[in-house]
Amino acid sequence: MLLRSEKEYDREAVYAVHESAFETSAEARLVDALREQAKPIISLVAEKNGAVVGHILFSPVSLSEHPALMVMGLAPMAVLPAHQRKGIGSALVRAGLQRCRRLGFAAVVVLGHPEYYPRFGFSPASKFGIDSEYDVPDDVFMILELHPDTLDGKHGIIKYHSAFGVL
Repeated sequence: MLLRSEKEYDREAVYAVHESAFETSAEARLVDALREQAKPIISLVAEKNGAVVGHILFSPVSLSEHPALMVMGLAPMAVLPAHQRKGIGSALVRAGLQRCRRLGFAAVVVLGHPEYYPRFGFSPASKFGIDSEYDVPDDVFMILELHPDTLDGKHGIIKYHSAFGVL
């Protein structure tokens, strides 16, 4: 398996991955919108035998009380159903987090499965005094500090890019 940055020619394959992994095409359309509207983004694909089988996207979010703090949001992530539960999603998450860390981002937030994301170090954002702009259960809105103590004394509400309105 090869993990790499998404290229222009991957767009149709990335759309197809999201469309097959989710019940609707909303996540696929979100990727398209974020690609055009959000900067910077980290968009990685997992390729197996020359075919895109997984994708992950990170885009900037803002913390209301600390707008200068560089935080990324992990969403969406998808793996073709036939390739799920084989470590592809985990590899994409790890590679994306490493890229965010190298680019100097302080933290990454995710709205996701509370059984899945803690294995990467995510924990409920509420423990830092950070909430989501969306009304979601506490255990599904998580954050990961990419550099020790960067969230000390930080609090507020995470605001996602307006493109998330398509969901």
